[in-house]
Amino acid sequence: MLNFALTELLGTPVFDTTGSRCGKVREVALVPQEDRARVAVLIVRTADGDRLLPFGSVTSINGGIRCDVPTANWGLSDGSEGMLLLGRDLLDQQVIDVFGRKVVRVNDLDLLQESVANRPVLKVGSVDVGPRGAVRRLLQGMVPMVALRALLRQIPPRSIPWDFVDLIETDPARRVKLKISHDRLAKLHPADIADIVEDLAPDEREAVFETLKGDVAAGALEEVEPKVQKAILESLDSERAAEIVEEMEPDAAADLLADLAEERTSEILLEMEPEERKEMVELLEFKENTAAGRMNTEYLAVNVSATVHDGIEALRHFEGGIETVSTIYLVDSHGTLAGAVPLSKIVLATPDTAMLSLTLEPLISTHAGAKEKEVAELFDKYNLSTLPVVDDNKKLTGVITSDDIISLLRAKL
Repeated sequence: MLNFALTELLGTPVFDTTGSRCGKVREVALVPQEDRARVAVLIVRTADGDRLLPFGSVTSINGGIRCDVPTANWGLSDGSEGMLLLGRDLLDQQVIDVFGRKVVRVNDLDLLQESVANRPVLKVGSVDVGPRGAVRRLLQGMVPMVALRALLRQIPPRSIPWDFVDLIETDPARRVKLKISHDRLAKLHPADIADIVEDLAPDEREAVFETLKGDVAAGALEEVEPKVQKAILESLDSERAAEIVEEMEPDAAADLLADLAEERTSEILLEMEPEERKEMVELLEFKENTAAGRMNTEYLAVNVSATVHDGIEALRHFEGGIETVSTIYLVDSHGTLAGAVPLSKIVLATPDTAMLSLTLEPLISTHAGAKEKEVAELFDKYNLSTLPVVDDNKKLTGVITSDDIISLLRAKL
């Protein structure tokens, strides 16, 4: 298998079926809808203008590009619709390295040549993000190729396999045509996605959040710095912003919406489903620096008469975040808080055990109007993982998690 650098291929002379030189390679193109890695077309600059040479017509690469189709049969290059041009779209552009969890700039591309049915096949193997590609481009044409290759062998490679690269395309129409998504990025931890997003330009951030699935986008948005969170949500159209907000933890979503202009918040709320909108409006009525302003309204609660079996069934059907499942709360028929049962006790108990017999003592809770400082002191004093929030009638209205307290303390730094 032979290796080529993209910048070595650009400018390579092209010979027609008679062996006469008819032009040189101006661009190398992929058609991602068909194959994300395989070179599909060479754009050749000829005396009659740019023409498209299908790579399937190429018979040889070494010593120049040779083909078996007359130049007259090559199509005219009247645009690059549906094509990813490696030189224009990747050289000196930023891409996402999903393996290294960072944004990198492309200095060159490594192309791999294979042979299929005695025909060359060229594929993108990796992206060069190190000094080797930069040195090659700087000195190419200025020093003999033999001397340049000898120098490059002394420079350690820094490359990313093509399979670990996610492209950034800010044009929505082009993203669709080229089938550019961020499936690889979506597999990372939300905190890693957030770190990557924060390194992007505003229009690039918007492009990423437009293509991520709602739940993935929501998880990442919760990890992004507040100023960047606000900028991202303001850049998205109201329908897309609503989709993401609906997938966020309610307390985090309410905090974010509260930071937006009132008109923008109203636009997003109008696009939300009625049930989620009602919940969000109720949370927005609370002051941010109170327990109610920090609480999560998705929590596990069962009737005070429930058994361990009932608790496990509630756990199985719970759709809230993992942060709140460490404790199951007991409430009476009026919703009044009656007890708290750690998940660890449920695991060790028999299915017919009464949940009430497993409750923690004393039962620690806080009022919806309690100040943030009081809430933080309770977590510290009792080493809590969750803290129930009650109203004036002791009715359970929400839960504050240790993650909420960490976010609170980070904001104070």
